[in-house]
Amino acid sequence: MDIAPSVAIHDSIPHHPLSVDTALSFPVMSHRVIDVCKKLFRKWEKLDDSRFSVETVSGGITNLLLKVSVKEGNGDNVAVTVRLYGPNTEYVIDRKRELQAIKYLSAAGFGAKLLGVFGNGMVQSFINARTLNPADMKKPKLAAEIAKQLRRFHHVEIPGSKEPQLWVDIFKFFEKASSLRFEAPDMQRRYETISFKEVHEEVTQLKELTDRLNAPVVFSHNDLLSGNLMLDDEHDNLYFIDFEYGSYSYRGYDIGNHFSEYAGYECDYSLYPSKDEQFHFFRHYLKPEKPYEVPEKDLKALYIETNTFMLASHLYWALWALIQAKMSAIDFDYLGYFFLRYNQYKKEKQMCLHNLTYQSKKA
Repeated sequence: MDIAPSVAIHDSIPHHPLSVDTALSFPVMSHRVIDVCKKLFRKWEKLDDSRFSVETVSGGITNLLLKVSVKEGNGDNVAVTVRLYGPNTEYVIDRKRELQAIKYLSAAGFGAKLLGVFGNGMVQSFINARTLNPADMKKPKLAAEIAKQLRRFHHVEIPGSKEPQLWVDIFKFFEKASSLRFEAPDMQRRYETISFKEVHEEVTQLKELTDRLNAPVVFSHNDLLSGNLMLDDEHDNLYFIDFEYGSYSYRGYDIGNHFSEYAGYECDYSLYPSKDEQFHFFRHYLKPEKPYEVPEKDLKALYIETNTFMLASHLYWALWALIQAKMSAIDFDYLGYFFLRYNQYKKEKQMCLHNLTYQSKKA
């Protein structure tokens, strides 16, 4: 049976400055991960390395997730998840904000428990569940459950400033993304085709547009893609994980960003949820106990809010991708991802503006 080690994490989470180089070969990296675990958890420090096993859970485009299994002295089989941050992710992620939020989200029943922190990662309890794929999120039963949990997530109170961070982060990304230089000539040529004057104008105009919506500010996940949703099929339990982009933001942004993720990394926007599919989600988000009693006007208002903020999600991840193209060592076409997201933004912008104008005339 996989259980988490009995470590006091509420008042005193173990810390150690040791880091693990993600560029190391897997056997060498595994030895380093075992060393980190021994230093964090005293009950393991004298165990022989042969009692540990390390395997890859998933390798996202910003993190590497590892499962560490341990056979303790008393015979118990214990498992934890070790999350290694990707190189240079501090350029796009506020780790201090993440660690503060995890404590309160965990107390509210979200994600894995934080067990320890080290130089470039963290150790969390192991969740025995499978990661969803984009197609799973469209299934009506799962979509309803995601909506219900997202409503509950949005009601978690995190101490500190409640100022929405969306546009603060987007403008920070813009400043970094617009002043890059690539060593590879072909990448530099592609980068130079971007009109940052145009991008800045689009960001400014969209901010002004979304400000008119007066959308509720909530603590948002901000990265609710299929890889950050896990399902225990046996017990039918759904888990939200990985809160590294979490911050106070706009309700419509969190939902719109989630809907954008139906397209997957391939950006197949033919998979974006239809109006009926969105209304199904909204009903379970707005009134989980009586979803079919939600007034039509509330559904339409949330539809406008969500699909306008969805545009901001394209700009956010497009600019994020440019920074990653320069900073990340992960083999992924981040520069190509910028163009996919930015071109989709331009394609969908006119339709959203039409919807917002129509709503304004009716108000």
